[in-house]
Amino acid sequence: MNTGAEHIDATMARYSDLLFGTAITIYVLAMLLFLAALAGARSRRLASKELVGAAVGSAAGPAAADRTPGKITDSTARRSFSEKLGAMAYPVVFLGLAAHLASIITRGIAVDRPPWGNMYEFISLTCAACVVAGVVVLRKPANRPLLSFVLLPVTLLMFIGGRWLYTQAAPVVPALKSYWLAIHVSIISISSGVLLVSGVASVLYLVKMQWGAKAEEAERTQTGFMAPVMRLVAHIPGADALDRLAYKCVVFGFPLFGLGVICGAIWAESAWGRFWGWDPKETVSFIAWVIYAAYLHARATAGWRSTAAAWVNVAGFVALLFNLFIINLVVSGLHSYAGL
Repeated sequence: MNTGAEHIDATMARYSDLLFGTAITIYVLAMLLFLAALAGARSRRLASKELVGAAVGSAAGPAAADRTPGKITDSTARRSFSEKLGAMAYPVVFLGLAAHLASIITRGIAVDRPPWGNMYEFISLTCAACVVAGVVVLRKPANRPLLSFVLLPVTLLMFIGGRWLYTQAAPVVPALKSYWLAIHVSIISISSGVLLVSGVASVLYLVKMQWGAKAEEAERTQTGFMAPVMRLVAHIPGADALDRLAYKCVVFGFPLFGLGVICGAIWAESAWGRFWGWDPKETVSFIAWVIYAAYLHARATAGWRSTAAAWVNVAGFVALLFNLFIINLVVSGLHSYAGL
């Protein structure tokens, strides 16, 4: 008797699982290196201030006249060990991403279908899209440490997916055996990953607007439990840069998300005989789409371009996470099978 298990390559499935765990480990390492880069930025900035202060103080003294020809004065602070570790983080992210993509590819080979047919696989693809969007949007050296805040939700989602939502490699249920699986789910997953980066940027923007000035003042004086937190906040890039990053991600992800919803409606018509039925998944997806449309409108409206628009974007971020977990795992509906 021919069974679905005969179509599963157990060896490739095992390799996929190993690569998935390896990717999580490398992402955690990269996140720690990026946090070390932020700490290095603190020590380097303080050293620069001390050098400037010393130069100003010595300008009025006899030492200012000591300008021996041929003598080179090293006025640049040496790179700290933590900064050197931070410089390694960006290629480490690519190493983790390579392992992550290899995990998705080997999973697809193992099951002989697009590897996003259940909740575990969907989270893996979404997280990979989030990392790709992060390394592209934050490719400037000054912005790269922000990848630590992108990798934090990525590693959490991957850990949850691998620990509690893991599904053995197997064929999909008959309802998902359609070419629309490769089109609709991949588009939704990729756009969700990009929009998650936007949400992280808006959260950091709000943090910077609320505590940025206080953090910079407290950087050199504050001690205790909150001192490391305030130092990290002080060295997050400026609020304007974060606002632009969030906006660029939504400009790219919003139409892609809309296209995914349209593809889902076409698939629904062929599978269930109607384009739209206000299924819980469809309803929350539509709400998320409206929220992101409102964000783009608010971003272009005077008086809404700063904090108010960022809050709207965060609301879209929450709607995406709600759709990913609560709707998929708690609420029953036509998308409940296979966790999708």
